[in-house]
Amino acid sequence: MIPGHASPDELVLDDPTRRLCAAITAGGLAPVRLAVVAPGGYGKSALLDLLATTPGAHRRDPTADLLLVDDAHLLTDKDFDALDDCLSNDTKGLVVAARPRPRPARLTALLTRLRGQIVLRPFDLDRSRTCLTALGANPDHAAFVLAQTGGVPGLVHRLAPHLADEADKTDETIPPAVVEEFRLDLDRLPVDQVHALLAAEVNADTTLLAGLLGCPPTRAAALVDEARATGFLAQDGSLLPLVAAVLRALIPGDQRAAVLGTLAELRLTRTGPTREFAAALLAAEASGPAAGAVYAAAAAEAEPGLAVELHRAAENAGHPVDEVGRAEAEARSGDLDSALRRADVLLATGDPRAATVAAAALAHRGQPTRSAELYRWAGSGAFAAIGLAATGRLSDAQAALPGPNTGEPPTLFATATALAAKGVLDSITGDGDALSTVVRAAEVLEPVGRDVLLPDSPAAIGAVLAVHTGATGIAEPLLTRANAAKIGGDLLRARHSLLAAWTAMLRGETVDPVDGVRTPRDWLFAVGLAVGSARRAGDLAALRRVWDQAHEAVVRHEVDLFTLLPLGEFAVAAARLGDRDRFAPHLRRAWDLLDSLGYPVAWTTLPHWYCLHAEIVADRPEAAEHAEALAERADRGPFPAAVAEAAHCWLRVLAGDVDAARVEAAARGLHAAGLCWDGARLAGQAAVRTNDRKRMLALLDCARVLRGGAVRDDGAADHSGMARLSGRELQVAELVLAGMTYKQVGDRLFISAKTVEHHMARMRSRLGATSRGDLLAQLRDLVTAKVPVSP
Repeated sequence: MIPGHASPDELVLDDPTRRLCAAITAGGLAPVRLAVVAPGGYGKSALLDLLATTPGAHRRDPTADLLLVDDAHLLTDKDFDALDDCLSNDTKGLVVAARPRPRPARLTALLTRLRGQIVLRPFDLDRSRTCLTALGANPDHAAFVLAQTGGVPGLVHRLAPHLADEADKTDETIPPAVVEEFRLDLDRLPVDQVHALLAAEVNADTTLLAGLLGCPPTRAAALVDEARATGFLAQDGSLLPLVAAVLRALIPGDQRAAVLGTLAELRLTRTGPTREFAAALLAAEASGPAAGAVYAAAAAEAEPGLAVELHRAAENAGHPVDEVGRAEAEARSGDLDSALRRADVLLATGDPRAATVAAAALAHRGQPTRSAELYRWAGSGAFAAIGLAATGRLSDAQAALPGPNTGEPPTLFATATALAAKGVLDSITGDGDALSTVVRAAEVLEPVGRDVLLPDSPAAIGAVLAVHTGATGIAEPLLTRANAAKIGGDLLRARHSLLAAWTAMLRGETVDPVDGVRTPRDWLFAVGLAVGSARRAGDLAALRRVWDQAHEAVVRHEVDLFTLLPLGEFAVAAARLGDRDRFAPHLRRAWDLLDSLGYPVAWTTLPHWYCLHAEIVADRPEAAEHAEALAERADRGPFPAAVAEAAHCWLRVLAGDVDAARVEAAARGLHAAGLCWDGARLAGQAAVRTNDRKRMLALLDCARVLRGGAVRDDGAADHSGMARLSGRELQVAELVLAGMTYKQVGDRLFISAKTVEHHMARMRSRLGATSRGDLLAQLRDLVTAKVPVSP
């Protein structure tokens, strides 16, 4: 092929080559004896045209001071004899341009007698823009042109003129007129060379090419080198996209199909992974029985998205498809609806593998009861036990739990799932070290859990259990390792990230939205994070904006043990927004679930804590009932004891009885359990309710220390209005919100009641409050965000 040819004015060289050429044309390097070896289309001829402007230079006259020779790889022995005579004269200059292949022996001998080489390189993005500008094309197309041509200058010159009239290039299509320019070039190529290019389109190695052509591998390797010398292959030997489009358009379909089909047949006779070859066949739009067989074989080893495409391509090629594997790939890629539709059809035939796919998809869709039933029917005892226990059916879960003598091989996967199930059951019955068991399950799964279809991961279960039992510090490293090991693939990546963000929120840190949320279960936790973050920031407007989503997320997801965290956040937010009635049925189902399990301490402590605050916000006496329930279980471990003590302190503080030392100890206990924001809030609430100034300052200091990561960055923009309040005004606001009169506030701060009134008036003006009630509401939100004083 003869790619597009640039004129000297359109030649775009890199800096070293441009400086060298300038020195030659100025006569400063005579006599010049250089080689220019590069594939076709790299600008060798245009470079010689540029050097022809050198005084005494000539392309054909051997008596010239500087002889320029193009296409030296095509010269005859007579031509080489003349060049040898030229080299024998030390005053004569010689520049020889040639492709890397073919390489006659006389050419090799000639090149060794030259003094150096001019290197021509493909364009980068900047040089592509420069070239497009020189050709009158839109330089904004440079990225597209570079991607299609690999920066080969001749191909850029062919493509660019056809883009001149396009204001914007947003797709990957090649203008048909460009393709037509290559028709004559293809006709000039030998058949074997065309086949070598088609083989390069699917990344076939020289062994496959040798089998295709029926030639020795050495001949096949030489053909690949010759193909690379045309300038139509990238430096790694892959076919450039523009050339691939030309081949698909101009090579007759039956010829392409025959070549690609033969390559596929040859590949099937070999062992080893087929994913990359299958992906290349797919990109080449190959079909037929052999291609279909390659697609089907590769689908089992490909990542989910590609596997779905390969299954579809195998079906289109008429090859039998593993429908269960196809449904599993759809589920792993996040297309749960398609997976469920396919698995449901297969379930009618009694296929237990289809049941496990449907069960996993249903778990992600928030239907754990049906998921557990399907796992039990399919004989997946561990996953069945987890689902049954999580939905309140403890005896059924115990019956489903795999025993030590099941007869199944004790693989890492089986061991991990059995450990996870045992840990969940132990967390309910209180037997053994449940969290340790689940953590060990997560670690056992790490080597073999990459990209497998799971209803949930031991790491996620362990993280939820860790939060519920006050071992929050274990959760984040557990989740980080799970994502690093790609446990469950992309389908579980968002869940792991959401749970890691949850622990950060409990510490009072600002939490960014998590990407990749695709399932109802993930959405439930994502909305829970949004609600919890808005509540902790005192941002009622944000809380109201997300509240309808919170209700929808709860409606779409069945209540189980692993959703109690977002339910707790929603319970407090519902009370804060005066929407308890709409949320009450879901909360009742949660308590009914815990009741059916005998109110296990590991899963009941946090719900009581959340509901305690929901009742406090609603100013209802039921808050005392939750505190009593916590106190009854205080002897069941350090975390229940810490939460029970904190609950007791909350109620005493709200009643005006502040034991500063006890409050601080309780707040620090919450902080140690990972509930850092709650601990700071308890200390802040007590600070504004104590009558002792020294104790107030100590508790405020404790709140600020425990708040830690919740403190706003001083350099960040403050949209809350807090920046408009002075330190004294903040103190006044905290005490007024605690219910003190202006006189009491003045006595506490050693200022007059009139000065307190003046501070209140200034705050009302600064915040733009329309009434005293509006002022107090805004102050309550601001103070809650800075030093939390109300649930």
